[in-house]
Amino acid sequence: MENVSGALLQLEGLSLPHSSVLPVFCCILLSYVLMMLMNLGNSVLILKERSLHQPMYLLLCNLCINDIIGGTHVIPQFLSDLLRAPEERLISYGACVTQAFVSHVFATASHTILMIMAFDRYVAICNPLHYSTIMSGRMLVKLMAFAWGVALVLVSVLIGLSVRLSRCRSVVTNPHCDNASLFKLSCESTLINNMFGLLFTALLLSASIGSTLLTYLRITLVCLRRHSSSLNRRALQTCSTHLLVYLLLLLSGVVVITLHRFPEYTHHRKMTAVILFTGPGTVNPIIYGVQCRDIRCAWKENPSDPLYVALTPSHTMRPNI
Repeated sequence: MENVSGALLQLEGLSLPHSSVLPVFCCILLSYVLMMLMNLGNSVLILKERSLHQPMYLLLCNLCINDIIGGTHVIPQFLSDLLRAPEERLISYGACVTQAFVSHVFATASHTILMIMAFDRYVAICNPLHYSTIMSGRMLVKLMAFAWGVALVLVSVLIGLSVRLSRCRSVVTNPHCDNASLFKLSCESTLINNMFGLLFTALLLSASIGSTLLTYLRITLVCLRRHSSSLNRRALQTCSTHLLVYLLLLLSGVVVITLHRFPEYTHHRKMTAVILFTGPGTVNPIIYGVQCRDIRCAWKENPSDPLYVALTPSHTMRPNI
């Protein structure tokens, strides 16, 4: 058994018939390019426009940056491997560990950022008079530090438990490296890894789902008590966007986790895992770009921006009716 960080591992990748390689490559490449353009465009717009320097949009900027990091660290190599012979899909152990770390930080930060965005919506709708006091600049910095800090600390422990194991295998049974791929390289007992992995997943999903459900329950109760059509309309407009993005992320993650438990669906799991890095990241900026009036108006005021044409087709710029 060896434990050399520079050792080469072989990525298993997707098992596709030769005729399907090019269509799959083009679809994923298109999704990746669109994801990068839209997330970069929204990030630059939010940072440039002072009118968008509000907690809601700064949190959205964090979500965009997270999608960029997650997709960039996985998709380019996957596209390159897709055009190579199976025996040429190689990655060093150190690069594999880094890729697994970034992949899990991406997934974890997606949940923690959306949890904070749900809290922001709750304060804005249920306590609007004290919104600026509660969601102050200092509080926003603390919340963003919490979102990224929790992801970094928990994932560091998760990956650290896998790195400590010696290795007796050199094949990564996945198109990209993740924690499960790392500890499956070992012939030692992985009981601790499985237990912490399940605890990590249960804790993250429980906190994410529980806080989001509680937030929306409180928002619903406030709307029912006040009988205000304007409040209900504002709550529906702002919360539907966040809820749609959250459900998309949750569904993608649950499908990948579930398919890990069924070896007979290995091919479907691999494809779903790849889509997880491009699908939500492509759809999220479209959802926010269409639903958020401030972002639409900011794009209209910047028609000379080179990303404007690529990111805002004519039908997305129509005002809500």
